[in-house]
Amino acid sequence: MSTELIQQLRHLVGPSHVLCPDDPGSDLIAWEQDWRRRARGRALAVVRPATTAEVAAVVKACAASGTAIVPQGGNTGLAVGSIPDGSGTQVVLSLGRMQAVRQIDPDNLTVTVEAGCILQNLQQAAEQAGFLFPLSLAAEGSCTIGGNLGTNAGGTQVLRYGNARELCLGLEVVTADGEVWDGLSGLRKDNTGYDLRDLFIGSEGTLGVITAATLKLHPLPAARLTAWAAVPSLPQAVALLGLAHRQLGAGLTGFEVMGQFALSLVGRHMPQLRVPFLGDAAAPYCVLLENSDNESEAHARERFEALLETAFEQGCVSDAVVAENIAQARQLWHVRESIPLAQAEEGLNIKHDISLPVSRIPAFCEETDALLASTILGVRLVNFGHLGDGNLHYNVQAPAGGDARAFLHEHEDRVNTLVYDQVTRFGGSISAEHGIGSLKAAKLPHYKPAVALALMRRIKRALDPQQIMNPGRVLAD
Repeated sequence: MSTELIQQLRHLVGPSHVLCPDDPGSDLIAWEQDWRRRARGRALAVVRPATTAEVAAVVKACAASGTAIVPQGGNTGLAVGSIPDGSGTQVVLSLGRMQAVRQIDPDNLTVTVEAGCILQNLQQAAEQAGFLFPLSLAAEGSCTIGGNLGTNAGGTQVLRYGNARELCLGLEVVTADGEVWDGLSGLRKDNTGYDLRDLFIGSEGTLGVITAATLKLHPLPAARLTAWAAVPSLPQAVALLGLAHRQLGAGLTGFEVMGQFALSLVGRHMPQLRVPFLGDAAAPYCVLLENSDNESEAHARERFEALLETAFEQGCVSDAVVAENIAQARQLWHVRESIPLAQAEEGLNIKHDISLPVSRIPAFCEETDALLASTILGVRLVNFGHLGDGNLHYNVQAPAGGDARAFLHEHEDRVNTLVYDQVTRFGGSISAEHGIGSLKAAKLPHYKPAVALALMRRIKRALDPQQIMNPGRVLAD
């Protein structure tokens, strides 16, 4: 049956766009291994359709043979949600050839784009048309819009513009039986029944395949100002956030927090980058904040400087630098975005993508830091993230000089349970923007209400009765 299916798939999309492990010279590691190199599967085939019609035909063929499908965009996910399992029976459906920006509607402030379009390419297309597409994250040079929507990606500007869900007005989706739902409406109001769009956003490919989307555009800001501030504690960082909300209002675009140890990894592994206030004992945390203004550079700078002056007076900030130009602002953001790469250079680690009420973050960190330190002698905490929207990347690194792989093998489950129990106790979520994938699927039933899980399973059975869409992801059973 698999030989017949592969022949059929080659007929549908062209022989050169169906890649099999046994093909001469074949190397499928780019599709079979996850970005963090935590896992590698084995695909029956990697299929690369070029159109929505080809996606629909591929899904129909797989559905007829009962073959599981793993939709894949840029394969930059962090929850092992877009690679095949090790059975060699699953088809990876790569949407990388579907890259077109189909339409920009300047009067409606929308853009319609195919799922394989790289996020950075969309940002550039929007800017060339005089608009801003605000979704921004470290992997924007390789992640794709379909994956961004499939995981409801967040990033650094959620504080002002929202997650991927808030930026999407409509979808085109191939269902689990190969039908095409054209929901590419650019409407901001459409009260005609269930919101099917929101079912597929964040579903991680378990309900259908997103092939295109209509997304919101925003006017380009007249000015952007960026500052890097040293703060004496996490409570003072939260106080600075409240002050920024009050004095900048909607102009507050980004608010990132970074612990000194996280920054020290950048200094160690990327010495070419200048890290402000690195090693400052009076600044256990630093904050990167951005203000956008639609009036003028002068107006933005006046408000920004007034904010920092008040922050100094109230003790929220002990020192600060303000970028004088776009190049300096990019350098500051580059330091922030280099933390995950620097942490990877330090060795394998236990990642946590958690969200909490902003007001409870300082107490959570104080308690959980102490619990981890008493549980594992010498453990190192890489704490950074989007404080403005309550999302921390609360990561755990092995003790200095230790065997990182052995550390994961021995401690990962215990550390995850400790952290997730604390997150739940403080009213948070175990996944803020990375999704569940297969990495957290077994943990989800312990932290998601039983009623919610039952509803999710009913939706899955209704939309994917054969259970062929990315099985084992989000819902473990």
